[in-house]
Amino acid sequence: MGIKSLGYVRIATTKAQAWDHFMMRVVGVMRGESPAQGVATYRIDDRSFRFWVEEGDTDRLLAAGYDVGDAGALAALREAIVGLGRPVTDGDGAEAAARGVEAYFSTSDPSGNGLEFFCGDVRDDVAFVSEVGVSGFVTGDMGMGHAVFATPNFDEAHAFYQAIGFRDTDIPRFRFSDDPNDPGMGFAFMHADNGRHHSVAIGEMPVPPSSCVHLMLEMKTQSDVGKCYDRMRINKVPESASIGRHVNDQTFGFYMQTPSGFDIEIGADPLVIDPAKWTPTAHLVPSEWGHVWAWQKALEEQSGEQA
Repeated sequence: MGIKSLGYVRIATTKAQAWDHFMMRVVGVMRGESPAQGVATYRIDDRSFRFWVEEGDTDRLLAAGYDVGDAGALAALREAIVGLGRPVTDGDGAEAAARGVEAYFSTSDPSGNGLEFFCGDVRDDVAFVSEVGVSGFVTGDMGMGHAVFATPNFDEAHAFYQAIGFRDTDIPRFRFSDDPNDPGMGFAFMHADNGRHHSVAIGEMPVPPSSCVHLMLEMKTQSDVGKCYDRMRINKVPESASIGRHVNDQTFGFYMQTPSGFDIEIGADPLVIDPAKWTPTAHLVPSEWGHVWAWQKALEEQSGEQA
């Protein structure tokens, strides 16, 4: 039993127009066809959509949808998740068709983070064209990117993701201060059955109202990333972290805030692993260089004012 890749994400928002501007003019994706009233979809490749954004009375990530390959694998995973005590809701034919899949079910991890698992992914031959000139996104067998969730019950959530088929890539405990008594924050970066360093990750922290820490998209070139960074600034999108390079997955990129409050990481040139031979690591710091976070800048500015 294993997970192939992250296939799509579903988002609820009270700010549909802001999301459309963000996706089209800042990230630089392509509109897809709407599967239902009040739903906008966005594509980055030959899948009918990777982002499903539906109008509602809340702003949060509803679910990250993962491809498991075939009906047999989906049935086995469903049985395993029921055995772990998590609720499961089977999707009907119309709901599956709207998602561009043959079958799926919805569930959640032990902290309530929304998940969907599906089989029978549908592709087409529509060429990707970005209105702002993005050359493309890296997807294919590695899926659309990754999702990062928060969990206050870290060990339980980590065991859940291991039990359903994700595998450890990097299991660090990050410390964000010089205090020797700082217990640090546990993280688990976990890969699916593909070369992406992680398709899901969890951090030891309270679940935010947005139900997500961040999503990640991989662009084809560092130039694409840099141009997106400029579009963020020009469009006055809040910067969450400056450009930098991670230690564990070697991604070059930055973070910005989506209209629903969680972040999106835009990156390029990450490490590609062999999932069958990978030995888990435990890096001590998240970034090799850069990635100055908004909260760090605020503390630095506050210290400067008090000096």
